[in-house]
Amino acid sequence: MVFYGYKRPDGRVGVRNHVLVLPASVCASDTTAKIADQVEGAVSFHNQNGCSQVPADEAWTMEVLSGYAANPNVYGTLVVSLGCENCQMDYVVREIRKKTNKPLRQIIIQEVGGTPNAVELGVRYARELVAEAAKVQREPFPLSELILGTECGGSDPTSGLAANPLIGEVCDRLVDAGGTAVLSETTEFIGAEHILARRAANPKVRERLLFIIRRYEEALARVGEEVRNGNPSPGNKAGGITTLEEKSLGCIHKGGHRTIQAVYDYGKPMSDKGLIIMDTPGNDAASMAGMAAGGAQVIIFSSGRGTPSGHPLVPVIKITGNRETWKKMSPNTDLDASPVIYGPETMQEMTDRLFALLMETVNGKQTKAEALGFVETSIARVSNYA
Repeated sequence: MVFYGYKRPDGRVGVRNHVLVLPASVCASDTTAKIADQVEGAVSFHNQNGCSQVPADEAWTMEVLSGYAANPNVYGTLVVSLGCENCQMDYVVREIRKKTNKPLRQIIIQEVGGTPNAVELGVRYARELVAEAAKVQREPFPLSELILGTECGGSDPTSGLAANPLIGEVCDRLVDAGGTAVLSETTEFIGAEHILARRAANPKVRERLLFIIRRYEEALARVGEEVRNGNPSPGNKAGGITTLEEKSLGCIHKGGHRTIQAVYDYGKPMSDKGLIIMDTPGNDAASMAGMAAGGAQVIIFSSGRGTPSGHPLVPVIKITGNRETWKKMSPNTDLDASPVIYGPETMQEMTDRLFALLMETVNGKQTKAEALGFVETSIARVSNYA
């Protein structure tokens, strides 16, 4: 089986052909939004970071900014900076160039005469990049070129009983075909880490997995907090989830049953094949940001309660195992997974349906989030502002 994607000069393969208008900091975000709004084929997002951050926190921001530019769904990038932020233009460009050789343009607002000039120039640059991108045609590629991210949010018991196991079956199928599946949300391994650890490919992977969980808990303890004070969320509890351990046991089903080959830090480029883990927070937008920065081209997202969440670069396929949520939230949800619980379709039949939807999506079919224009994103943080 093959999918049809866009070959990039750095060797990777995209399933979308976006031009990214990248804000280097919060001070450039309104400007990049105004540019992207005027250019069909261009995308942007609000970057709330990029300045007044301590070095460790800034490093995470740079990992995501450069990773977004390197994501294979992006043809090329227009970087826009204010000019005096911590994430200076030369710093951003240097980090992007470490990861990719794709087309890159630059605008510094303070050097071009303010935002009206920056928008005018940015629209021109973005249109030029979109015209270049239109010349790139889809070609057939093996499934080994796909990186599938997995996410769950607004979980309820149907997530652990139906939607997440279904995602796990699709991950198994992709991994068996030579592709990559990513299990994320470190906070939602807590209480189930011993189960995941047994599936590690070797002791190094096992120790790394246990380490990222300890690190998260210890970081919260240093500021007098405990992860269970905020997780499960009020929505999780209203849906019927009672403890973090219960939520974790449902969460890890998304990863299927294959051996865990590697553990990646937040936003780092992912190169291993098979099932891998990325250390991300449980926050949906920040977790998806890490996987997109690491190179995931598509994400499957389960939600028992329903969610509109999408992503500016990566198509997000939404599924629910709750048939009442399907009735209420079908405008935002791509697949009803409740037949896994109630019938008449079997898990095998539902796996076929979700895998077919995955293939249609990577071949160009818009998700509900894409069609509705939901592109909210967030970058994880390690510190308060400096």
